[in-house]
Amino acid sequence: MTQDASQHQPYGTPEVPRVAVRGEARLEVDPEIARIGITVGARGTDRRTALDDLTRRNNAALDLIKSYGDAVEKLETGSFSITPELTRHGRAERVRAYTGRVHITAELADFTALGELTTRLADLELTQVDGPWWALRPTSPAHGQARRQAVLEAVQRAREYADALGATLAALVELADLDADNAGPFGSPAGAGMRTMAFSATEDTGPAPLDLEPQRQTVHANVNARFTMTPPQL
Repeated sequence: MTQDASQHQPYGTPEVPRVAVRGEARLEVDPEIARIGITVGARGTDRRTALDDLTRRNNAALDLIKSYGDAVEKLETGSFSITPELTRHGRAERVRAYTGRVHITAELADFTALGELTTRLADLELTQVDGPWWALRPTSPAHGQARRQAVLEAVQRAREYADALGATLAALVELADLDADNAGPFGSPAGAGMRTMAFSATEDTGPAPLDLEPQRQTVHANVNARFTMTPPQL
C-alpha cells in the first residue's frame, strides 16, 4: 500500500503507522487592561428630582473619568433605569419615591491611574464601584506564544513515542486547535474584585489612592496532532 493510500486510513498501516498526541501549554502573564464598573444612583420623592440628581451625578462621574485622558482606553454607558417605589400598605397604588441608576464601564491600561481614579469615583455621591477585572487584549502576543508552545510540545511528544519504537517522524497529517483562549472571558471577573458604596467626603482633601496589585492572567492552549512515522523496529 502506498503512502498516498494510507492517508485514507484513520489509524495508519503497518507500513505507514500514525501517532496521535496532544500538545498543551499554560502561561502566566501580566494583565494588559483593567475594567471597572460604576453605578450612579439617585432617589427622590418625585420623578423630576430623582432625574435631576441622577443626571448631575452621572455627569460628575463621566467628567472625572474623562479627565484622565489617554489613561482611559474605553468609556461606555450601559443600562439606565428610573423605577417608582410603591407603598407597601393599602390597596391604592401610591408612589412614595423614585430610584434611578446609570451603569458605566471604564477600561484602563494605565494601572498607575487606576487606583486613584477608582478611589475618587468611590468618593462621589451615591456611586458604587465594582472591579477591577483584569484581562488580556484579544490580540495579545501571549495567545500566540501559548499556541506555539502547545505545537512544540505536541511535536516533542510524538518524537519521543517514535524514538521509543526505534522510528522517526515522517510527516504531519493533522493539527487541530482545541481551545487556545484566556482562562476567563474578556471583561469577566478574573480576579479578586473590589466593591464599595461611598458618599462625598466632608473634608477638602480627597481619599488616598487604593494600591491595586494586578492579577496575573493564565493563558491556555491545546492542540491535537497526528503524524506519520517510519515503520518501528520491534
